[in-house]
Amino acid sequence: MVENKTPAEKAQAPSFVIKGQYVKDISFESPNAPQSLMASNYAPKIEVNVELKAQKLQENIYETTLHITARATNEETALFLADLAYAGIFEIANVPQEHIEPLIMIDCPFVLFPFARRVISDLTRDGGFPPLMLDPIDFHTLYMQNKARA
Repeated sequence: MVENKTPAEKAQAPSFVIKGQYVKDISFESPNAPQSLMASNYAPKIEVNVELKAQKLQENIYETTLHITARATNEETALFLADLAYAGIFEIANVPQEHIEPLIMIDCPFVLFPFARRVISDLTRDGGFPPLMLDPIDFHTLYMQNKARA
C-alpha cells in the first residue's frame, strides 16, 4: 500500500539524516620500532577504550564523535598506540526531545562504528602490525552505564 502524504505531513515526519562523517583526529605511535615489529613468542595485550561525545551545532544538527584508543603491549614493551576521533554530523528533526539524547549517543555511534573500525584496522596494518579488528560495541549498554554513573 502506498501512502500519499501531503507536504505538510512529510515536513512533520521524524527524520534522521547523515550529513557527513570524517576523521576528526588520528594518531599512531610505534615507539619501539623496529624491535617491536620483530616476531615474539608472546601474544600482545591489547587494551581498547571507547568514549563518546556529542554536541549540538545548529537547530536539528548534531555532531557525534567516537573516540577510540587502542594500546598494544608485549610484556613490558609498548608495541603501538592508535588513537582515532571519528565524527559524524547528523540532522535529527521532528523527534521528541526525550529521544534526541539516545539517538545521538546510541544510533549515531552505531552508524559511525563500522567506518571507524576500518580506519583502526588500516592504521594498525599500515603501522606494520596485523590489522586490529575491533569487536562490535553495544552502544545501548554503554549509554545505560554512562547514565547510571551520572
